[in-house]
Amino acid sequence: MTDTYFVAVDWGTSGFRLWVIGRDGTVLDSTTAPLGMSRLKRNDFDRVLEESLDKLGIAQDVPAIICGMAGAAQGWCEAPYLCAPTRLDALGEGAVSVRGATRNVHILPGVKQMAPANVMRGEETQIAGLLHAEPSFAGTVCLPGTHTKWVQVKDGAIQHFETCMTGEQFAFFSQTSVLSHSMILDGWSDNAFRSAVRLATQDPVAVPRRLFSIRADMLVRDQDSATARATLSGLLIGQELMSVVHYWRDQSVTLIGAPPLCEIYLMALDVLGVGGRSLDVETTTLAGLAAAFHIQTGTVHA
Repeated sequence: MTDTYFVAVDWGTSGFRLWVIGRDGTVLDSTTAPLGMSRLKRNDFDRVLEESLDKLGIAQDVPAIICGMAGAAQGWCEAPYLCAPTRLDALGEGAVSVRGATRNVHILPGVKQMAPANVMRGEETQIAGLLHAEPSFAGTVCLPGTHTKWVQVKDGAIQHFETCMTGEQFAFFSQTSVLSHSMILDGWSDNAFRSAVRLATQDPVAVPRRLFSIRADMLVRDQDSATARATLSGLLIGQELMSVVHYWRDQSVTLIGAPPLCEIYLMALDVLGVGGRSLDVETTTLAGLAAAFHIQTGTVHA
């Protein structure tokens, strides 16, 4: 690919997404693989990247910019955290060059918060993509996932943020705990979800005892799997929302994440009378990586 400009990579814990970017900013090719930080040793990253790019016919003189867990202490090359509050144009300035890599590779830093202690890697790049599209944006960004982030953005900077382990809790309860026996089948119920969100937000302290009722309702009242799954999700997300009230009260929320999950969060916010919108996670990630690449290389970003 003679018009290839650079390679952008979002390297997470469980896998990576890679895009080949042309000089006009278009995506020329892409690939994914379940080869995240948790499955690789430090000296594996270069080989995996080069094997992936070789399959796409990308020459070794094409540089790469990477965000996410490749920059963690257990990743390819540690990219020290920026400390919030921090402007997101500092991501490109703080990019770390990977010594000994086959090609020119830079990894973006994450963001840390000293009090209360918190960290993120990858989400900051998605927010940078939002700011590239909307430079004057100010408000709350929610990035739902295994560890959902709630972020206050103002003046082009991450001001402060919270992390809620709701996704990990849902995975445990639905796949490992006794509640998993009530969710053997697939399915979903909007009505059950809304009812559970309403219960959790009106009486958060009731959530721990209501969780076991999900199992009991199947045993004594023939509750189906769809209702059980939606109820569990609603209870956990409702409880999460009550722990971060100051992030969504009296304002609209911008969500960045997988579309199905963003839709669930928008539904939960709607129960509380809160408006919001969802943005495409691939678009924001690519925009953030491209903006950082141009800052890091000192080139003009269209």
